Amino acid sequence: MMNRLNTALPPSILTAVSAALLLLTGCAVGPDYQRPEAALPAAYGSTPSTAAAQAAPAVEKAWWRRFQDDTLNALVDRALAHNYDLLAAVARVEEAEGLARQAGATFFPQINLNASGARSEVSTMNASPIPSTVPRMQDSRKTGVSTAFELDLWGKLRRANESARASLLANRYARDAMELSVAGLVTSGYLSLRAADANLVTTQATLDSRKKTLDIVRAKLQAGTASPLDLNLAEGNLAAAEAQVADLRRQRTLAQNQLALLTGQPNLQVTPGDLRQLPLPPVPPVGLPSSLLEARPDIRQAEETLVSMNAQIGVAKAALFPSLSLTGNYGGESAALANLFKTGANVWSLGLASTMPLLDFGRNAALIDQAKAKQQQALIAYQKAVESAFKDVNDALVNLGEYAEAERAQEKRRQIAEKSLSLAQTRYDAGYVGFLDVLDAQRTANDAQLSYVSTRQARLNATVDFFKALGGGWKDEYLGESQASAGTPTRN
Repeated sequence: MMNRLNTALPPSILTAVSAALLLLTGCAVGPDYQRPEAALPAAYGSTPSTAAAQAAPAVEKAWWRRFQDDTLNALVDRALAHNYDLLAAVARVEEAEGLARQAGATFFPQINLNASGARSEVSTMNASPIPSTVPRMQDSRKTGVSTAFELDLWGKLRRANESARASLLANRYARDAMELSVAGLVTSGYLSLRAADANLVTTQATLDSRKKTLDIVRAKLQAGTASPLDLNLAEGNLAAAEAQVADLRRQRTLAQNQLALLTGQPNLQVTPGDLRQLPLPPVPPVGLPSSLLEARPDIRQAEETLVSMNAQIGVAKAALFPSLSLTGNYGGESAALANLFKTGANVWSLGLASTMPLLDFGRNAALIDQAKAKQQQALIAYQKAVESAFKDVNDALVNLGEYAEAERAQEKRRQIAEKSLSLAQTRYDAGYVGFLDVLDAQRTANDAQLSYVSTRQARLNATVDFFKALGGGWKDEYLGESQASAGTPTRN
């Protein structure tokens, strides 16, 4: 069948088709993507210079497991599977995959199966009477296959496919960025809940101590060795502790509710724990190279968006050149259905069509300008993402170092405050100091305990921020990189 079709084609059409197919391998209009330069230092700023930092192990993608808490691991795993924002990001990836497949399919012709049937009656009242041999009632049956295929002379389809694939990658990296964000939100929320638990333990102990102190003051008042003012101060001090416990319970419940939303568990109940029992994850090694930014999914997303917008310039420019389409049809046509597939009923057609803008009053030029402007916006967004990421890592490194120092100071302050409280209580019982000294020592000890928990929470949160800033952590192969390595990630 195909041989008969080919030999029936005029040589001029065959020549035109062959020449058009050869043009398919031509170059694509529009700029090829070139990664923009970013003037970043080869390595990050100051890092904690401790022996532990020198021997820091690699951190896997599931960085939250470094806190060695089964409850936290379960919460993050649940959130990564059921968080609504993450599910929406997954759906956007699926949409982008469909668009990429659609763009790739344009390289191939679409073949359609056509079939039709019609019956018509001719009028005998026409000005030109029909011959008596022509029946008034006429039947028509048609069937066949047809195709229409645009030849990619100027690379419009290739640029569109390049743009669609880059958009797909951008959506995948956006999903990865959302996963990183969700894991960070769950971990930070969990640290807030555990901080409230630790403060509740501390404040409950303070409450119990102040109840005992109140009993002592009452006994002293009955014995005539204390004044009513001491009693009032002790009762006020106890009421302040009760209010503090109520506020901490409120904070814990709100943190638990936030975790319930992030993990998709409206009735979530988390067993009480203690922030102080969580181990500190490993501190970063000294001299981390800035090429670690390649692990940041948001930077990869920004770059793939830039690639997509860059390719769209080629799509817009291709509209200035002639487009060539190949159309074909082969099938049968007969009045009777029984004769539709006989040799004499064969019909075919093959054609080439070309169109070129002649006068569009600047429409295509405006579309090119729009594409260039969008590419510039994507370029600025990429450069900003790279520099912002570098700043995030440096900020996290500063916070890690300074919060570590602050925690050591707060621990020393807490120990001194507890010793001062014990000494003040002993001296009061012996009658050497007044109750105001005990009251002041109690408040100082309580503040020192809460400040210590707050500082430890801030230090752990700084670790979370650092992992997020690096896109999850660091790997062994990065630890020995040269300080002269490039400051921007490599595009794979």
